[in-house]
Amino acid sequence: MPTSLLWAVDVYGRVYSLSTAGQQWEQCRDAHMEFKRVTVAQQCCWGIACDNNIYLNVYASDLPVRYQEETYENQRWNPVDGFSERLLPSDRWQWSDVTGLQHQPFDSFQLPSSSWEWEGDWYVDENFEGEPTDKGGWTYAIDFPATYTKDKKWKSCVRRRRWLRYRRYNAMDIWAKIPSQQTTLPDPFSDISCGGWEIGEEPRGQLSLWAVSLQGKVWFREGICHQNPEGSLWEEVPLPGEVVQLSCGPGELVWAVLWEGQLIVREGIGRDSPKGTSWAVVESPSPDVGAIHVAVGVNVVWAVTKDSKVWFRRGVNSHNPCGSGWISMVGEMIMINVGLNDQVWAISCDDRAVYFRQGVTASELSGKTWKAINVPRDGDRSHSSASANSQHSAGCFFTGEVRAPSVASDTESDIHKGSIDGAGCLVASASPESFVDAPSDPDTPKPRVPKVTSDSFISELVSDREPGKSSSDDGSAPPPAVPEDDTVPIEEEVTAPSAGVARSSSQSGGPLDPQWSNVDLEETQSQQPQTGAVLDSADTSSLSSIATYTLAMEDSYGGDERPLWAWVSGGGCSVDSHSQLNWFTCSLNTSSLVQSVQTMSLSVSPAQTAAWRRQIFEQLSERTKREIDNFRHYEQAIEQSVWVKKGTMQWWRDWKPHKWIDIHFALEQFSGSEGYKDGILFIYYNYYEEKKYLHAFVNEVTILVPVLNDSKHTFAVYTPERTKQRWPIRVAAATELEMHDWLALLSVSCCDARGIHGPPSKQAIWSITCKGDIFVSEPSPNLEATPYPTPCDQMFWRQIGGHLRTVECNSTEIVWGIGYDHTAWVYTGGYGGGFFQGLASSTDNIYTQTDVKSVYIYENQRWNPVTGYTSRGLPTDRYMWSDASGLHECTKTNMKPPSPQWTWVSDWAIDYSASGGTDREGWQYAADFPASYHGYKTIKDFVRRRQWARKCKLTTTGPWQEIPPIPLSDVTILPCAAQSTVDVVPVWAISNKGDVLCRLGVTALTPAGSSWLHVGTDQPFKSISIGAASQVWVIAKDGSAFYRGSVSPQSPAGDCWYHIPSPPKQKLKQVSVGRTSVCAVDENGNLWYRQGVAPSYPQGSSWEHISNNVRKVSVGPLDQVWVIADKVQGSHSLSRGTVCHRLGVHPMEPKGQSWDYGIGGGWDHITVRGNSMEPPHIRLSSVTLVYDDSPASTTISEHRA
Repeated sequence: MPTSLLWAVDVYGRVYSLSTAGQQWEQCRDAHMEFKRVTVAQQCCWGIACDNNIYLNVYASDLPVRYQEETYENQRWNPVDGFSERLLPSDRWQWSDVTGLQHQPFDSFQLPSSSWEWEGDWYVDENFEGEPTDKGGWTYAIDFPATYTKDKKWKSCVRRRRWLRYRRYNAMDIWAKIPSQQTTLPDPFSDISCGGWEIGEEPRGQLSLWAVSLQGKVWFREGICHQNPEGSLWEEVPLPGEVVQLSCGPGELVWAVLWEGQLIVREGIGRDSPKGTSWAVVESPSPDVGAIHVAVGVNVVWAVTKDSKVWFRRGVNSHNPCGSGWISMVGEMIMINVGLNDQVWAISCDDRAVYFRQGVTASELSGKTWKAINVPRDGDRSHSSASANSQHSAGCFFTGEVRAPSVASDTESDIHKGSIDGAGCLVASASPESFVDAPSDPDTPKPRVPKVTSDSFISELVSDREPGKSSSDDGSAPPPAVPEDDTVPIEEEVTAPSAGVARSSSQSGGPLDPQWSNVDLEETQSQQPQTGAVLDSADTSSLSSIATYTLAMEDSYGGDERPLWAWVSGGGCSVDSHSQLNWFTCSLNTSSLVQSVQTMSLSVSPAQTAAWRRQIFEQLSERTKREIDNFRHYEQAIEQSVWVKKGTMQWWRDWKPHKWIDIHFALEQFSGSEGYKDGILFIYYNYYEEKKYLHAFVNEVTILVPVLNDSKHTFAVYTPERTKQRWPIRVAAATELEMHDWLALLSVSCCDARGIHGPPSKQAIWSITCKGDIFVSEPSPNLEATPYPTPCDQMFWRQIGGHLRTVECNSTEIVWGIGYDHTAWVYTGGYGGGFFQGLASSTDNIYTQTDVKSVYIYENQRWNPVTGYTSRGLPTDRYMWSDASGLHECTKTNMKPPSPQWTWVSDWAIDYSASGGTDREGWQYAADFPASYHGYKTIKDFVRRRQWARKCKLTTTGPWQEIPPIPLSDVTILPCAAQSTVDVVPVWAISNKGDVLCRLGVTALTPAGSSWLHVGTDQPFKSISIGAASQVWVIAKDGSAFYRGSVSPQSPAGDCWYHIPSPPKQKLKQVSVGRTSVCAVDENGNLWYRQGVAPSYPQGSSWEHISNNVRKVSVGPLDQVWVIADKVQGSHSLSRGTVCHRLGVHPMEPKGQSWDYGIGGGWDHITVRGNSMEPPHIRLSSVTLVYDDSPASTTISEHRA
């Protein structure tokens, strides 16, 4: 069977194709815009893009697409001139068609679209009925019209000849726009379906293309054939009601779905009447639930009702297109498609995966089972067979290329804001509400996947290439099938995919567990024009594997998450029940994970308990002895002891399908000799009715992070290995109090094991998650060492009480923070607070802290010609009350604060400050969902939305005191050297209105300072940073950069601003200045280094690109560079908001050389401006020439340090 293609569209509008002989989805690289849906024939593919225009992709072949244009030149004989152009008034045109009724001069022929080109000029056809004519190609007749001959006779009074010209269709293998038909009222299309190539016993070689408009009208495209793939014009088809979706089969079947949920069938379709003659109404499969989707083939009809149930229509054929009855089928789907040979594909309602219906034959058209198509996409690094090392250590996908401004609409800004300020779109990464595999048993919690609609194609924020996921069928333990309803006499089962996460060395071309290496942050970018607004850096959110994220962020899928499909079309995919397809297996094998689990996990039985306890204790004892070998001769003065805390929790299991399972959670802490403390964390679980356990040493835990989840009290445990994998241990407690007790206990145990107590040091590195939690890490002396620094993934982070959006510090222990409500806070020198009590918190310097932020939801409406704008949308529309992305239903009544710690402090109110402007009632208008919204209505605006806001408040405790009264959006503190003697420390800030302020009286004893000094500006600013030499750089709200001149202790406010040109075609959003280095991040995530900065020329000379996909940058007093980066790939998953360290930074290479990846994702801010510890200098062997007084005597001595 020849190779053919299955086409699909994901929820972000990217179009993919899957070959019947292939094993991965190939992205259609030519598609420079998002598509809503596609419909496929064997020679071409049609699609509706998000601009509501129809596009055609004709497959390239050896046979060109050529169309012959012809016109006839007519002449009449007269006795004076002979044959001439002088015709009688009753004659035909001098240049006409073959009938003579239509005037056709040369200049009347125009190319139908830009997809065509002329092959040559007009020429005379010198053949007549297969025989050559005389010179000139003339044929003769007595009169018009008559029978023409090639020979001239005495009674031949008229003559004519045919002129020909060919045009060639040159838009092969690319998406070409179909010219729109001019109508009085714009009515864009919402659905499209092609077929009809097998109408009648002798098909005419034509294609039927049906389309549905937003107003519920149905249109038919005339004249589509091989010589004219675009067709000629649209013709409206009369309807009994408003249609929302339509399906056309290869033969005579055409079905459509009405607004009310009924179905209609087109009758009278034949070879000479491809449009048919009339409609017949068929009731919905369920009397209480209307139909939402229908798909037809040659002899089959499938339907989906509004409750996602799948139905099969029996008794359907060309003589009885209406069929005889409905049969309920297994599975819940959002859409379904029938291809060649009546084969069926569908998209699951649970996980948005593409499923193939197995067992469909001519005798059993309903098939037997649904099986998920489980193959990677061409951009998925986790499936690259080139190198396992490159896969596991790829890190951020960055290149040296400059990222072009991405297509960022107002919707994207709202999505960012919704992620931070909205609560309805906050979910826990890799939670059961996120993208999980189909359930393998009835106990599997049913995933709540957000509604994916035709308008869910969020414009990319960073890149149109997305890391993919690794998946395969689990050959060792296939999930059980789900039988169909007993009332239906059809055997069915659903085979859910089960995927492994470990790659065998033979499959990946490398070892199973490669060493973590540092690879530059690389990602290939496409140049796209910037439209709309880009979010202010203060409102940036993140996708998090440990904290919170919104589904609609720029990167749709993590490296371990399956893609979300919105549409599939198999109209050109030639498969049957005997086809050998490689769609259901992948390079990864679950057995590798099972083996690794079995290798590390022992069966826990009473008989074995003593053995493994003794074994672990021996390992700990051996390590302890090795570490304190120099003190072996001292007498032991502390008795060894062990204590255990146990509890019952849930664990997000490591193998697929991922789900929450009940476990026993235990912490065993050892007090060894010399007062040394260590411990082990145990997770006891059942694996196929066998008791297993998972353990982690306490002194290897690098961070404990609370995870925001709307249904569970969850936290994540990281180790260096888990950090590399981007896959922490996720556990959930029954109550919030229990979770806080465990977090406090584990934090104390981890600090005891590492000997860390008390408040953070002056050199501490501070960071904040996108949830607002504050973490600090004590840097080791070798953290900035060259060439062997301490790896980032080994850094230990502990939580400090409080809630902030941004934080800045320096090495004099001055730390400032800003909350979500723009309130400024100063660090008091304490530690703990929040849920840390007792020994985990200081008794003084702990104060009450509050924070306020807004939660946003959107009221959506669609226009119809009868009632105007109403809340009655299309079945494929977003929810009428939703978040900014439209994927989550968010109403005023069901919307909750981000977490139980937040409480409402206001009622819902219309937000008139929405990006893009609003009208007097707060509405924003657009052509369709989603689009660029504006605050005024035009004739092309079919949808509108209104933003509602409600404030919520959080109250906690921490070592922070408020600095009233001016609200701030950014703050910066002078980075000081380790032995600095600066008395008054300069602190600069930007108010939430964009004013620049300088804080006076800030010292180590009075970190809050005394008063503000206003610095004059001529425009508002959004980011500010001061360097070690008092060089002040700012970023304006329009993306331009400025340098403040003459700042000194004697003139703390400086004297004037110097404009610094931004990088070409970029708008900067954040800047950070170190000792001599200046780095900036633009709105497209590019990281820039300012070249040529010197004391004599502090403005520098030019911008040099370092990498992209960077969210925030922090340059320290040693010119060290740390960033918060997106798209960091681990061996198990992909994370965003990851702490990354630039390696190889030194005076000769200030831009550095590569990246080292630390904790993440879910981080939103980091500052290293307090770490001024000079790394130890490593001097290699040197050779010194020593001379004595004698010119003939020279001694070479070798010195080693």
